[in-house]
Amino acid sequence: MKTIAPQDLDVQSFYRLLNSSIAPRPIAFASTISKEGHVNLSPYSFFNLFGFNPPILVFSPSRNRHGEKKHALLNVEEVPEVTINLVNHAMVEQMSLASAEFDRHVNEFEKAGFTAVASERVRPPRVAEAPVAYECLVRQTLPLGDGSATLRPGAGTLVICEVVLAHFQDEIFDEKSRIDPHKIDLVGRLGADWYVRANDAALFEVARPQMGVGVDALPASVRNSNILTGNDLGKLGSVLALPTPNAVASHAQTDGMKALAEEARFGCQYLPDLLHHRAKQLLAEGKVEEAWLTLLLEK
Repeated sequence: MKTIAPQDLDVQSFYRLLNSSIAPRPIAFASTISKEGHVNLSPYSFFNLFGFNPPILVFSPSRNRHGEKKHALLNVEEVPEVTINLVNHAMVEQMSLASAEFDRHVNEFEKAGFTAVASERVRPPRVAEAPVAYECLVRQTLPLGDGSATLRPGAGTLVICEVVLAHFQDEIFDEKSRIDPHKIDLVGRLGADWYVRANDAALFEVARPQMGVGVDALPASVRNSNILTGNDLGKLGSVLALPTPNAVASHAQTDGMKALAEEARFGCQYLPDLLHHRAKQLLAEGKVEEAWLTLLLEK
């Protein structure tokens, strides 16, 4: 394992490590406006949700390579309002175009071909093509680092925003009025030129945690298995109680378990390995209790 202190590398080298490892990051496609009425539209991947009562979004425009403030930061310092639009796969190339360093008074809505829609409670317009748009008031801007650090290229400023109105495209909801991750089709930022699309095989569910028996309750042979992964152990440790001895004895008499025992006896297979492979398959199918019953047959 490499161990690196930030001061051991130049700023850009450590930035590349940060940017590629703390990922994927959501993208704040921020629409801002200057006091003269010039609109800026720029994406920022130093962004996330930081509270919900009140709803707080935070993004951080870093200074450019010349140590100058980004146009979005200049705008919110003049007009403390922003519309944060979320980026889906259908608009990612246009969003990338809007990230180019155009002059301050160039309208990126026009350059990137987006449709500006008037907001209702803030002055910056929102992006019609975005699946979700949040109208926000900027509650605070917080420079990061000491006084000298704020003048360096890459130095960031936290822009802390409170959502005052939200817009959601009808098409992103399922029949239960929940946002469907397949339909919203979001993208996330990785390092260098890489992005990730939150759809298809990239999506998976993890059951909400409960106060289960824990991985420490698993037999040592299961905890140290070369077949079961950490994810498998996590699923096993999430059950509220271990199967009873009677349930394990009944499971041993099923056709499937008898077949495994026969395979071990006449096929020169190691029974614990067969049980672990079978449990792994059951866990992949979401059959956690049956996996436990199978593993406890190892005794």
